[in-house]
Amino acid sequence: MDIVIGILFMLGLMPFEVTTAAGDGGVFCDNLRLVSATLPNKTSSSSQHYATDAAGQDPDVAYVLALCRGDVNGSACGECVADTLRTLNDQCGVYNGGTYFNGSCTVAYSFQNLLEPSNAEEPFERWNVNNITGDAENVRFIAGLIGELLSETVRTAAGEARRFATGVLDTGRTFPLVRSMAQCTPDLSAGDCLTCLRRLTGMINSTMAVRMGGQMHVIRCYFRYEAYLFYEGQPMVAHPMVRLPGVAAPPLAPVSPTNTKRHKSKLWIIPIVLIPVVVFFCFIIYFGCQRKHRKGKLGLQESRTENLQGEEDLVLGLEGKNPEFSVFDFDRVLEATSNFSEENKLGQGGFGAVYKGQFSDGMDIAVKRLATHSGQGLIEFRNEVKLIAKLQHRNLVRLLGCCSHGEEKILVYEFLPNKSLDFFIFDENKRALLDWYKRLEIIEGIGHGLLYLHKHSRLSVIHRDLKPSNILLDSEMNPKISDFGLARIFSSNSTEGNKTRRVVGTYGYMAPEYASLGLFSIKSDVFSFGVLFLEILSGKRNSGFNHSGDFINLIGFAWSLWGEGRWVELMDETLVSENHSAEMMRCINIALLCVQENAADRPTMSDVVAMLSSKTMVLSEPKHPAYFNVRVANQEQSGVTSVNDLTISVISAR
Repeated sequence: MDIVIGILFMLGLMPFEVTTAAGDGGVFCDNLRLVSATLPNKTSSSSQHYATDAAGQDPDVAYVLALCRGDVNGSACGECVADTLRTLNDQCGVYNGGTYFNGSCTVAYSFQNLLEPSNAEEPFERWNVNNITGDAENVRFIAGLIGELLSETVRTAAGEARRFATGVLDTGRTFPLVRSMAQCTPDLSAGDCLTCLRRLTGMINSTMAVRMGGQMHVIRCYFRYEAYLFYEGQPMVAHPMVRLPGVAAPPLAPVSPTNTKRHKSKLWIIPIVLIPVVVFFCFIIYFGCQRKHRKGKLGLQESRTENLQGEEDLVLGLEGKNPEFSVFDFDRVLEATSNFSEENKLGQGGFGAVYKGQFSDGMDIAVKRLATHSGQGLIEFRNEVKLIAKLQHRNLVRLLGCCSHGEEKILVYEFLPNKSLDFFIFDENKRALLDWYKRLEIIEGIGHGLLYLHKHSRLSVIHRDLKPSNILLDSEMNPKISDFGLARIFSSNSTEGNKTRRVVGTYGYMAPEYASLGLFSIKSDVFSFGVLFLEILSGKRNSGFNHSGDFINLIGFAWSLWGEGRWVELMDETLVSENHSAEMMRCINIALLCVQENAADRPTMSDVVAMLSSKTMVLSEPKHPAYFNVRVANQEQSGVTSVNDLTISVISAR
């Protein structure tokens, strides 16, 4: 029987379809756990970051394969494989075979031998929703160049010992640089790798060829290309138009022969004149570079001393211990954002503005510049640096580093091109781009991100400000939780509430026990997730929701419809025509369980993820939710400057 492939790619999740294993599922899952204990270390310590293993006896053998991306370091590789295997083990009782593809690693498991070749394997594919723009000639030209880049990248990957290659293309037109990647499992021969990759590229049809980015994957090989930088290091393949450091330029065309007899007698003058000039300029360049290097090194050292003096706890020694975290020079951030120009501004939040930037190596970034007038800015800055720099998950936004310069407090994140979730679900036209399956992926991705924060991360974290504007979307519309300025660390062994006199968060998403008593726990995040869940299903805001002229919040509207059996009226009208009524009803049930008034009645995120992953698990009937008869004002009535939501701070709880 073929493996049914379940996808988790670039930090987003899709549920597995169940495969039927021969034998007892419990024994199979025990065998999978045995492999999971050693495979992450085997993969990360391998020179090629690739490993396979198996445990048990037929018919319950658990075969597992793990491959990390060729540009990922050993520690990140091990963390990715370990994190993915945790998810697989959690779901093993339901799904006993599948493949998870994500941004850093691929993990496949089955009760059948994964190393047996299969040309019948259906690829997973995902394409950018945007097409190449311009007239037909421009589209054909760029699509053709991208095709050439992919062919060369595939050929290079097959010829490398690691079976991995990256590439870059400059079309020579007003089009961003295109980056490419191809990889096979390194145990494939060069010929088998090339065959596997060419099978995938051969499936690109005329519709796919004009997309701004895309990817296709099977267990043993994959390719990807994007109109932005998504890999580390210098590209290994370059189109002839590209001239980048470290990439060999194509050979120059041969020069036509000319008649040299007339000047042959004077050729001896050239070296006499040229050599001293070359030597002179070499000395100038050498001493100039040395001086600049010393000055730059000294300046950076002084800058870091000045910026972090008295604030050593801001970075907690993360630079050096965490190779993916950097302390950036302020001038470099200024240059990347064009001096924080309005053209680069992405949005304005309660704690400051966010700007798009690009480093000189072409890497796109998002820069969060905390407002100097905000009394909470430094608190948020310290919190985010301490927390998110230690958190690594496919559904959390990645913090690249920070910068502290005088009064400037700056956080540098990975850039996510599709903005935030509210940009789509609350826009009448854009939310039509999110079909039922994509919305389920987004909901599940957020759920897994919260589960990681609550249970699986090194620091157990309560987010405290989960809302659509804090869910960012990557190029494949996969969700990433962002904005950890209000987050709190808690004991991973406790689900009981912590109390604070400083209640911070966003009205409409705060659990009742937190808003009124200052009590927060993992169940506070579950409540916020439930509100967000209802907003994704309905396309309506909880705050300022208006129905038939009477103000009532979205939770109350959903509860009313649920009790009357008219739940379908809650769903976004663009989804109603889709034949998923049983799944929709189940999702509304789960969302209402999350927003129940008493925290003890709400499920944990482990329960929520299990309910979302299974179509057969029996769900309990929800009790009445919190705020079901309370009006929630929208941000236009608040007078507080916030792009998407009203953020409030209550100094003393009632």
